[in-house]
Amino acid sequence: MTRRDALLAGGSAALAGLAGCTALPSAPAQTGDDSDESSDGPVAVASFFSFYDFGRQVADGTPLTVENLVPTGLHGHGWEPNASITQRIIEADAFIHVGEDFQPWADRAIETLRGDDVDTALINARKGVELVDLAASLDRDEEGVGSQRGQDPHFWLDPQRAKTAVDNIAEGFADLLPEHADAFRENAEAYKSEVLQRIDEDYEAIFEAADRDIVQLAAHNAFQYIGVRYGVEMRPLVTNLAASGDVKPADIREATRVIRENDIRYIANGVFESQRPARQLVRETDVEAYFPVTPYAGVVETWVERDWGYREIAYNINMPTFSIVLGNETPEAAAPSPGWVDKWRNFESI
Repeated sequence: MTRRDALLAGGSAALAGLAGCTALPSAPAQTGDDSDESSDGPVAVASFFSFYDFGRQVADGTPLTVENLVPTGLHGHGWEPNASITQRIIEADAFIHVGEDFQPWADRAIETLRGDDVDTALINARKGVELVDLAASLDRDEEGVGSQRGQDPHFWLDPQRAKTAVDNIAEGFADLLPEHADAFRENAEAYKSEVLQRIDEDYEAIFEAADRDIVQLAAHNAFQYIGVRYGVEMRPLVTNLAASGDVKPADIREATRVIRENDIRYIANGVFESQRPARQLVRETDVEAYFPVTPYAGVVETWVERDWGYREIAYNINMPTFSIVLGNETPEAAAPSPGWVDKWRNFESI
């Protein structure tokens, strides 16, 4: 019996303790193909939606199935899984994670895997990525949530940095299944050149076309890498790194000043975050409406039904909103599909 078998046979109590006191119910995992989840084929599980999507693109056409551990409708940063998620990691052949100090539950799961010699392969999607310092707007009292030595972990929002994550995943898969190494690497190269490079160029076109170089977000501090990459100032209203921080009166006052001085009519807000701060700005300033952005941290049911990944979310959520809030286009002109404005203008909380 392997250590994994032993844990699966008798480790339920330990798993329950590992999951944490704020455990949430799990939802069916998204998978990278249409195969039965209970099949005996190799499986890689991912702790975060973006890297699940990268993984399934890299694994396309191979026997490897990739699953997203984050339940539909939840933000991948601010949740604690129940014991079944940790058990799924133990059952899996590989675990794709975002590196230390971003998802505490994933860090604890990795400690358990290493401490008990479980043979689940660990794939760090952040390996070798150059991180930037935390935004100056960050509340230093809260920087311990999701930060690593004062650095911002949300690197995947920069498509160029995201390429490194794709390579890390491909190499991890190649180590896991050497007989399919060429396919993994070829898929990774195709995804980087055909998808991430195109996203980068299209983002760049949006920001280069703008007369304004500032974006006001009624969202948490997750979008700095967009600003760094394309030379725009991202101003989050929620100044910590978690997706669930309280907004201070001073932050509202500063946002009000920025909106007034820059003649901002539209702002962006996180799909999975509270809408109250955004509504307050709509009520108390000249802002007319807020529209959606997401750091690719989770998905809603309709996105799953449409099989949306990093690419589809970029083109159907983030890019239209950035074009609107920068003043490049009216909401109607920027909308990627009929009904988009009606759905997303001052949208309700997910």
